[in-house]
Amino acid sequence: MLLQADLHTHTKASDGTCEPAENVRLAKEAGLAALAITDHDTVAGVAEAIEAGARLGVEIIPGVEVSSVGNGQDIHVLGYFVPYEDQAFQERLVGLRETRHQRNELLIARLQELGISITLENVYRRKQGTDKNIGRPHIAEELIELGVVATIEEAFDKYLGKGGAAYVNPPRISPQEAITLIKEAGGAAVLAHPGLYDDDELVRELIVFGLDGIEVNHPDNDELQKLRYSKWAQEHGLVVTGGSDFHGWRGEEPFHAMLGSHTAPTEAVEQLREIARRRKG
Repeated sequence: MLLQADLHTHTKASDGTCEPAENVRLAKEAGLAALAITDHDTVAGVAEAIEAGARLGVEIIPGVEVSSVGNGQDIHVLGYFVPYEDQAFQERLVGLRETRHQRNELLIARLQELGISITLENVYRRKQGTDKNIGRPHIAEELIELGVVATIEEAFDKYLGKGGAAYVNPPRISPQEAITLIKEAGGAAVLAHPGLYDDDELVRELIVFGLDGIEVNHPDNDELQKLRYSKWAQEHGLVVTGGSDFHGWRGEEPFHAMLGSHTAPTEAVEQLREIARRRKG
């Protein structure tokens, strides 16, 4: 049996519901050889996960999911083997989280304009954990608590997702700048869940710009998309990755998918490691 790695998971350091060590425990139970911690615009959960991985025999890949905007929508770029202890790199991520906070303020204001009695203070009060890094799932949880929607999916469909009534996108770095940030830090840059963007022209542009890999095996990529992205990766010499995008549980259901349900072979981990090793010189 091929050894597998889940290369896309979130913790309480951003908008997941599990402590980093819990993600590692779930990876061990799933029989994974390696696990990436890829919280949004922060590496705050990596150290705890590495400590747990050392105890349980699971390799932890220090990662991050960098938020950017391209063609008017959120585009996420995953960084692997990033220098999570480097102060300068951490400071770059602080700026990205400040933009996320501005986006949250705009979202709440838009929801209030729609007649919904939601406040930023109550949303932020709900969040506890490693780092107060608030994302749209936290706002969705507050909308459920208020009885405005019944599920996270309904919150995104009606209000928070692309095309939703409250969707906003403040100025952010471009996907190209996100790729450059990761590569300049010595990491490997991979485009997250390309099937979500409905913009294959942009995906091709980013491949040409300098992506190191593309996330093919993701719960939000359909089978035709997986085939297409695999073909493009082969044509351009990119690493084919996969991950569950696990955010913990929303109610009784895992969100996006259960940790370990979407993976990549550890050969992909070695390819990413070698790219980062060469980049760090």
